[in-house]
Amino acid sequence: MMKFNKIVLVDHTKMNEESINKLKQYSENGVEVYDDYPEDEQTIIDRIGDAEAIIVSWHTQITEKVIESCSGLKYIGMACSLYDDESANVAVNFARDRGIEVRGIRDYGDPGVAEFIISELIQLLNGYSGKQWKHMPRELTDLKIGIVGLGTTGKLLADCLKPFGADLYYHSNTRKEDYEEKGLTYLELPELVETCDVLSFHLPKNTQVMTSEYFQKFGDSKIIINTSLGLPFELDSFRNWIAQQSNFGIFDSDGGKELSEEIQKQDNVIAHDKSAGWSSQTLVRLSDKTLQKLADFCEEG
Repeated sequence: MMKFNKIVLVDHTKMNEESINKLKQYSENGVEVYDDYPEDEQTIIDRIGDAEAIIVSWHTQITEKVIESCSGLKYIGMACSLYDDESANVAVNFARDRGIEVRGIRDYGDPGVAEFIISELIQLLNGYSGKQWKHMPRELTDLKIGIVGLGTTGKLLADCLKPFGADLYYHSNTRKEDYEEKGLTYLELPELVETCDVLSFHLPKNTQVMTSEYFQKFGDSKIIINTSLGLPFELDSFRNWIAQQSNFGIFDSDGGKELSEEIQKQDNVIAHDKSAGWSSQTLVRLSDKTLQKLADFCEEG
């Protein structure tokens, strides 16, 4: 089994103590753990030093400069999802071109995200928390909901909503025939926004799809839900749309962190300071999967 000279957790990865202790068997000189988020590149470089392996959360950018400055790196473990180079906080292709292995994890917080969306939507539809979508409370039954991005979370949300009788539509880069057989209807984005009353976004970081034109097609008395890492829409276009008090926006801390304080405080914006899907079970899944990715690499080596 291959061992690294040192493993560094360069920021608050949220890995639990049990998994961190298990990491030690893959390091000659122990595991160095940081529990905050570095504010600049030089701090990141200093923390990594001559370490051959690092683990990083999605908060911290491992840029080309960082990778070039840390010539001993052999492995970068992402304690977060890795979809592609464009949406990653690590310069994935740059690292791999230099022989550095980059591995991310998937499917660790999805159940909690689906629970958050359904909980918040039901409260808004019925006025349970003081804000109510329409004059009369309403059920999820026959509500036209569009899911933008039918990956793991989008599929799980669809599975949860289906028993309530919601009318489900989706848009994704690829067609999901198995979910169309379950009753979801695929629509191109322009048609989706014209058809649905609710849009729930589940997209990789740095993926922006809603323009001013789409907000106009979407119209008023509608609901947007975003739990993606970042905004899937143009901020100015959203600001104009949410100025109409019949519209509502629902955000967890990840989905709404780029909103201004002014927007977050609007009566028709529900913006939480907690990340949807973060639970004791999520912590275990994130820790176990991040550890397993590194362990697999060492065993392969």
